[in-house]
Amino acid sequence: MSTPVPLEQVRNIGIIAHIDAGKTTTTERILFYTGRTHRMGNVDEGTTVTDWMEQERERGITITSASITCTWRGRQINIIDTPGHIDFTAEVQRSLRVLDGGVVVFDAVSGVEAQSETVWRQAERFGVPRICFINKMDRIGADFWNAVNMIRDRLGAVPVPLQLPIGAEAAFRGVVDLIGERAIMYLDDLGERFEVADIPEDMREEAAHHREELISRVAEADEALLLKYLEGQPIEEGELRAAVREATLRGVAVPVLCGSSLRNKGVQPLLDAIVDFLPSPLDIPPVRGTNPVTGEEEERPADPDQPLAALVFKIVSDPYVGRLGYVRIYSGRLAAGMTVHNATSGKKERIGRLLRMYANRREEVQSFSAGDIAAVVGLKVSSTGDTLTDPEHPIVLETIRFPEPVISVAIEPRTKADQDKLEAALRRLADEDPTFKVRTDETTGQLLIAGMGELHLEVLVDRMLREFRVSANVGKPQVAYRETITRPVRVQGRFVRQTGGRGQYGDVWLELEPLPKGSGFRFVNATKGGVIPAEYIPAVEEGVREAMESGVLAGYPLVDLQATLVDGSYHEVDSSEVAFKVAGSMALRSGAAKADPVLLEPIMKIQVLIPEEFTGDVIGDLSARRAQISGMQPRAGGVTVVDATVPLAEMFGYATDLRSMTQGRGTFTMEFDHYDRVPAEVAERVLGGAPMHTS
Repeated sequence: MSTPVPLEQVRNIGIIAHIDAGKTTTTERILFYTGRTHRMGNVDEGTTVTDWMEQERERGITITSASITCTWRGRQINIIDTPGHIDFTAEVQRSLRVLDGGVVVFDAVSGVEAQSETVWRQAERFGVPRICFINKMDRIGADFWNAVNMIRDRLGAVPVPLQLPIGAEAAFRGVVDLIGERAIMYLDDLGERFEVADIPEDMREEAAHHREELISRVAEADEALLLKYLEGQPIEEGELRAAVREATLRGVAVPVLCGSSLRNKGVQPLLDAIVDFLPSPLDIPPVRGTNPVTGEEEERPADPDQPLAALVFKIVSDPYVGRLGYVRIYSGRLAAGMTVHNATSGKKERIGRLLRMYANRREEVQSFSAGDIAAVVGLKVSSTGDTLTDPEHPIVLETIRFPEPVISVAIEPRTKADQDKLEAALRRLADEDPTFKVRTDETTGQLLIAGMGELHLEVLVDRMLREFRVSANVGKPQVAYRETITRPVRVQGRFVRQTGGRGQYGDVWLELEPLPKGSGFRFVNATKGGVIPAEYIPAVEEGVREAMESGVLAGYPLVDLQATLVDGSYHEVDSSEVAFKVAGSMALRSGAAKADPVLLEPIMKIQVLIPEEFTGDVIGDLSARRAQISGMQPRAGGVTVVDATVPLAEMFGYATDLRSMTQGRGTFTMEFDHYDRVPAEVAERVLGGAPMHTS
């Protein structure tokens, strides 16, 4: 494994999907067939390789993305198995940022589910070519064509089936390979014994029709093939494979395969498709970034002889080696003992040992080069999203943006001895997970931890107890509200202090105005004629930003506003950066109070799957929770899918309520959608009866 592999033979891929579609089971089968394991792990038994954390094995879900290297047909495949649960969205996002290709797994019964859409859009944003694997073809209600149509209709993709299932549900026994015009029939439960046969008589016409359709779809990406197709010439298997690869890399088509990972059917053809159709690091455009010295945009091709450019996409606290950084190398080489430049922070970083990861097992390697994914021991100053470069040729690659947390809980150590351990544990967990935030509430002095959902925080608290041996009391979940202003105001902030020695003098005039939803914060300097010296302007902005962290209604952060610095004055002797920072902060606070502030709450997108007979009860309950129902679709097997948006504040404990309403048969997924204004009567309740503007 440690001998360098030519770049065209490397595949960096991620396995992504909705929760419970079978990602981890598929990964386990891939490891078995590529010879990395000699017995198959099972999610239900807690024996999987990639779900190695205790919490993952107990809950049967993936929490952290695991990185694994294996080989198939002489190609090196670096696989990242990502979580499906929306609470761990950061893991999916950072994995997609550094991958070249993705395998999207769908459940043959449910087709495209809520989280499948989210990961698909994320992959689209990063321009990651994908292939689809329709899993669980052996389940009751499995419908291959329904899943293909949903990929077309709900994801706006162009799915091109490369296989047709032979049988479905309990009768699923193999697949028709449309490119090779043959059938693959599985003879045993391990999927190791199979025979390649002629296409069954009753499927020949259907197979010919779908092969014709496949050729017409992918011919658009290959002119020579298009010419042959239009002239009615026969098309060879090799030509068709090359055209499918080209169409996949250009994003004009998405190959679709099918199988049943749990029953070991269809996994080897999936491995062939990964090797044949997904890109090597040479097939993707050179990575682009900014030169921190000149500000110019530069690019780095996937070439080991170019200057080093690598992105840190994940930090892990490893019990054996300490702080471990996962790095994707885009160009150049990374060797143990090297000193590199962190272009994001401007600091030096020494590379300790280099490891090739095999989930939580590891193999030491002396050097890695462009196109590889490595784990680095000994990173001191680098964190998620930082770029490591050659000191002579710095470049800052686009960092990874993560969503803001929407839910928080108060936490306190049980004993004095736990106090220091708690702070260290929280620091390390926040270092690992960019969507986990820790802050102290100014009014109550409580320590608050914030995350993406109840499950996210539950897992983090559980990890504190087990990994860091910290006992803590955890409060009830709280919603992460925000505040904003609703009308423009002009306001002065004046800070003047006369003491015995040198005084303090800062005077600013700000115009505050509301911005559209989701715009964040903008600071504009519109002063003229040097009324405030240029060196004090950043201090004013810093003061404004700090004051925005706790709003005027209930101390929640202020969002979606623009602060324009229009005027002010200074004193030759007494003015300082500190004085202007305080003046900026005073202006913001007094302005926000006059600008009719309102409270905003996180609105979640929810998808509920329920047996038909409970639809009325569930919709009635959602309406009572202030939900807006956006759609209902019947699915195979008497299941209804309800889509809605609902305030997070109304959804605590919903899992228990849904179970009792549906006799334990209902499931739901929920993800953050946007912030919206809180209705007046609810706001008064939240603010404890404080008067509330509703204009």
